[in-house]
Amino acid sequence: MSEARDATVIRVEGLSKTFAGGFEALRAVDLEIRRGEIFALLGPNGAGKTTLISVICGLVNPSQGRVLVDGHDSVQEFREARARIGLVPQELTNDAFIKVWDTVSFSRGLFGKPPDPAHIERVLRSLSLWEKRHNRMITLSGGMKRRVLIAKALAHEPEILFLDEPTAGVDVALRRDMWEVVRQLRDAGVTIILTTHYIEEAEEMADRIGVIRSGELLLVEGKHALMQQLGRKELTLHLREPLATVPERLARHALSLAEEGHALVYTYDAESGEEDGTGIAELLADLEAAGIAVKDLHTRQSSLEEIFVNLVKEEA
Repeated sequence: MSEARDATVIRVEGLSKTFAGGFEALRAVDLEIRRGEIFALLGPNGAGKTTLISVICGLVNPSQGRVLVDGHDSVQEFREARARIGLVPQELTNDAFIKVWDTVSFSRGLFGKPPDPAHIERVLRSLSLWEKRHNRMITLSGGMKRRVLIAKALAHEPEILFLDEPTAGVDVALRRDMWEVVRQLRDAGVTIILTTHYIEEAEEMADRIGVIRSGELLLVEGKHALMQQLGRKELTLHLREPLATVPERLARHALSLAEEGHALVYTYDAESGEEDGTGIAELLADLEAAGIAVKDLHTRQSSLEEIFVNLVKEEA
């Protein structure tokens, strides 16, 4: 296997999908997923997240372009490509009366894998399902059912795991448990691709983030680089005496009043990094020259949620 192939486990090239009736769900998407990473795909409802996953997994054929999964074409070499993928859908569609052990074992058999009770046991234990192995699905909580979906997806030992809204409808405590499960899978060498509406989920877990809107992939970037490049920092200066307006001599700093005149807010690019490039030193000097005393100051950086909202709100 070549070095480039080792590094890229999924390659999407010029992918477009137009459904009957003319709806264009994907538009010329190019994407590379790196082996062993957690990749989060963010986008509003109807943006094309599930369609993109469905095409990569071979469940929907593209109108144009192609997908390579570990070097295998998802259409021409469907079986080879699909065998490398585990998919956890949004919907809880388990048979209510089947037992946990049986449904996970059956999923392994669907991919032509020989029985391997030791592997099924490892999967169930890793997901805290071992004590529930003889339970029927109908007796499980929603969170446990979602864990069973992950177990089923891992039953045939895939290299890649797709999680479509993995914690939808799950309470906050269980959501964090699920995050830990996903991290453990990544540490075990599984490549994770997840879609999510929870921005904190991507901010907490992802190595890289893609943002999709109206079928177009707007950007793909490392999480920390994204926040540095697109994020903003705010410096709030708490004043000893309130101001009615921002003095004209400070206009070049684009300050805004806050806290009923008791604070000034200065916004600057996080990308500037060092304080010298932010204009803060000049601002403080101008404040002193204007006779405005500052008693305290603090900074905050834009969250990933604010960055995401700013990207998708541009949609016409």
